[in-house]
Amino acid sequence: MRRTVIYLMARQLWIEALRSKVMQIVSILLGLLLVFAIYTGWENYHEQNFTRDAIQDEVRQSWENNPDKHPHRMAHYGSFALRLKHTLSVFDLGMENYVGNAVFLEAHKQNTVNFSEVSMSTGLLRFGEVSLAMLLKVIVPLLIFYLGFATIAGERENGTLKLLVGQGISRKEIVFGKWFGLWSISLVILVLVFLILLGFVFAELGHTSSSDDLLRYLVLVFSYILFFGILSAIAVLVSAFSKTTKGALVKSLGIWLLFVVIVPKSLQALGYYLYPTPSKIELETLVEHDLKKLGDSHDPNDPHFNALRDSVLQVNQVDKVEDLPFNYGGFVMAKGEELSTKVYLKHQKDLYTVYLKQNNLERFSAFVNPYSAIKNLSMAFSGTDFKSFLHFKEKAETYRYRLAQDMNRLQMELIPNKGHVGPNKISNRYWKEFPPFKYHFLSISQVFKNEAVSIFALLLWSVLVLFGMSQLGANLKAI
Repeated sequence: MRRTVIYLMARQLWIEALRSKVMQIVSILLGLLLVFAIYTGWENYHEQNFTRDAIQDEVRQSWENNPDKHPHRMAHYGSFALRLKHTLSVFDLGMENYVGNAVFLEAHKQNTVNFSEVSMSTGLLRFGEVSLAMLLKVIVPLLIFYLGFATIAGERENGTLKLLVGQGISRKEIVFGKWFGLWSISLVILVLVFLILLGFVFAELGHTSSSDDLLRYLVLVFSYILFFGILSAIAVLVSAFSKTTKGALVKSLGIWLLFVVIVPKSLQALGYYLYPTPSKIELETLVEHDLKKLGDSHDPNDPHFNALRDSVLQVNQVDKVEDLPFNYGGFVMAKGEELSTKVYLKHQKDLYTVYLKQNNLERFSAFVNPYSAIKNLSMAFSGTDFKSFLHFKEKAETYRYRLAQDMNRLQMELIPNKGHVGPNKISNRYWKEFPPFKYHFLSISQVFKNEAVSIFALLLWSVLVLFGMSQLGANLKAI
């Protein structure tokens, strides 16, 4: 194939696109949407992170300013963990507005993450938000199919395809020239969006960003380049196998609807049907049922903890808990915390297994729908996917458990048993010594591991469309 001919064919497609009044109107609308997405994304990111940072600092100050008191009271006083937005969430909102951003951390109980944007907004938010990723995932693909439906079918209808072949231009040069022209138009939009995003990432370096974010950024760029290349090839293939431009347009729009709307929504509904999840009330009832089996660490007459007391007395060779070398109340609370946490984590794991099965239906659909692959990759590397949320919840729970057990340890070591002389409270310097909650996002290596299926699917699609265009170039009908 001759590069000059391919560039010439691509240039012809550019000229036709620029002359189109529809394309001019679309460009203006796309520009307005782009400006709106940049402004709202930037404002939302800074406003939300500023607010959450301020609240987290206030929570910490409130914790440290507590007076001297019994450590178990501090365990129940608890703390809050707030989920900061990832730097790249300004690009792809993902599930950001649908999952909570604050969780109350207290002893003996795992609370849900609350205060999602959707729960505090009007129903309009449920129809979706305008973001940079939405433009690239939804609007630009529609533009590609619109510009690509007549690339081959239109030339055949006008009789120019036969003339091009007669002038010595090979069929492969025509196919790859049309594809390259279509792809390059989409890349102009892509470059504009990611240059803006790169400026934002550099602006945030040293604040909430890290070098990891630059790697995530590069993966996003490469993924969208492949995605637009795949869609451009599909548009050319559909046009080549259509007898008329009208038929090509209908097929192209149908494919866009299938990729972007019908297949994802249908698989979400199918996933819930095949793997139903319990309601919040049902789940809390199951947890409460299992907790009752373990006993109540706050009940001095509970059979389970009575047996535990007898075994502790026997091991330490004493007759009464008052004679133990440590505070027995703190010991019981620590054991109760350990047992209750295991129950919560078991039910949580079962619930997340169901969610994983639901999500895997769409994840593996990436092999028949490239939109699923780019959607998962875009959310994951922007830090706004479901697994990023679960990672935050896991770290918050680890902090909660550590806080509760540290307070129990202080009670065991510093508070005397009943009947012994000693203070019933400890210095508030212990509250200040306990480290504040700090959350670090998923490492990029873990994100790669989580999205291995989507990455492989996108690469496989790239190979398949190149093979398809190569085969088309050898068998393209000029009439």
